[in-house]
Amino acid sequence: MNHATEVFQPLRGDDPPVVAGYRLAARLGAGGMGRVYLSHTQGGRPVAVKVVRPELADDPEFRRRFRREVEAARRVRGAYTAELIDADADGTPPWAATLYVPGPSLTEAVARRGPLPVPAVLWLVAGVAEALQAIHAAGIVHRDLKPSNVLLAADGPRVIDFGISLAADFTSYTATGAAVGTPHFMAPEQASVGEVTAATDVFALGQTAAFAALGRPLYGDGSAIGVLYRIVHDEPDLSLLPEQLRPLFARCLAADPQDRAGLAEIVEWCRQRLGADEGGAGAGPAVWRDVRGPEVTAPSPLPTPTRVLPQPLVVTRPQPLPAGPGQRRARRRRTALLTTAAAAAGALVLTGLAWVVADAGSRFGEWVAGAPSTPGPRESGRSSESASASEGRTGASGTGSRDSETSAPSPTKSASPQAEVHAPLMLTPDNSLSFREPFMRDDRKGDIRLDCESVGCAVESDTSVFLQLFGKSGATLDECRLMLASADRRSWTLAGAAAGSEICVRHSDGDIALLVLQTKSTARPELAQVMLDMTIWRDAA
Repeated sequence: MNHATEVFQPLRGDDPPVVAGYRLAARLGAGGMGRVYLSHTQGGRPVAVKVVRPELADDPEFRRRFRREVEAARRVRGAYTAELIDADADGTPPWAATLYVPGPSLTEAVARRGPLPVPAVLWLVAGVAEALQAIHAAGIVHRDLKPSNVLLAADGPRVIDFGISLAADFTSYTATGAAVGTPHFMAPEQASVGEVTAATDVFALGQTAAFAALGRPLYGDGSAIGVLYRIVHDEPDLSLLPEQLRPLFARCLAADPQDRAGLAEIVEWCRQRLGADEGGAGAGPAVWRDVRGPEVTAPSPLPTPTRVLPQPLVVTRPQPLPAGPGQRRARRRRTALLTTAAAAAGALVLTGLAWVVADAGSRFGEWVAGAPSTPGPRESGRSSESASASEGRTGASGTGSRDSETSAPSPTKSASPQAEVHAPLMLTPDNSLSFREPFMRDDRKGDIRLDCESVGCAVESDTSVFLQLFGKSGATLDECRLMLASADRRSWTLAGAAAGSEICVRHSDGDIALLVLQTKSTARPELAQVMLDMTIWRDAA
């Protein structure tokens, strides 16, 4: 498997094709907050779209924190940060899009090649320190700086996930008073649930750089509790680090936040060492290219899908073999007979048509002369006596019976099936929905059931197939019919669904339904329930 295949994974069955207008081209990964996908802006620039986990999306406190962090992250502008370009904390589900950084994470680079050389570590520290300056200038403390949140772009590192991922961590841990962050890269005050400041990120920068230089966490592996104990109570062992870097690590990893180096000081210290390094300042970029590994080009934007209308069936008549002289004479005789028969039939048709037109004209004249006008809205209060009298007059003229038998269909009759709306309906793991009465069943024998064995629950059926629509709301029968034409999934996860989400359903009998989710509560499977509206079109497939 090549590196590009590892980075850009194909979408899976439970991945949405579109999020808020962003067509998803590949899956980039998943984390504690949700899944990350590759997409593109309207201009074709690649972006990373992070979609929030359903259990977080159900939490109003998470949405509040996520909204606050998004607003703060919008203010961050730095050469070494992945800029936030779009987000929606009120979306279904919530999501955020940042500029895509083509390059491996520091974790991946170290796993591939081992510890980084000193010039690459200096480049790393200087770039991350500049990124932290931009983040702190926007009033944000990262709190979760670690190797997986540092990407290695061609022109230096990029810090990602500043602020936004913490909304998920706060939602999970602050109620219990636990520390927020990744244990192996926390500062002592963070591990002991103390005050978190900009100096906390400096300590994490020292740990991240030590990981790059050593190829492993500075405070060792093991359980989170054991690592946190060592961070709080033990001095870091700097003897294994390159000697020329030890003064920098000593200042970054001071136990007291007041004794740690400032970010501007760190940047200047690294630049001086890079300039004095053998080979000059150009040595850093050369080593950096080696550390990053091969270039990986992001896939091109997906083309906008177009609706393909079914083409009429064209039947091609087989061509006859060349005919001999006898066959040609017989064919000419048949042609002459057919021409004569066609002429005779045409004359009969014209005669009949003339009679029909004349008769219709006579009947139309009689109707205009004797039939009452159709009552308008303001005349609807008239009694039925005039209608009865009109029927009597028609019958007396001898045309009533024939008219009632040959009347044309109403021109207002709709060609589409009439919609049946059933709302609200509550679906739980103990009941089910049906396409026929009773639409709400107290058992699991209906057409649509709620299954909560998987995270976020799912709707499932033995008789129907599902397809969730993404984008604008208000799906029509034609849209559901078109999207369901090739659908084959009898189970659809609700992980990416929230209030307002729409799911088209096609029953094996030909009925089509539209499920509109009103509320969803699936964080606890034993208490799971969804409220939805169901619109049914009969024999519409």
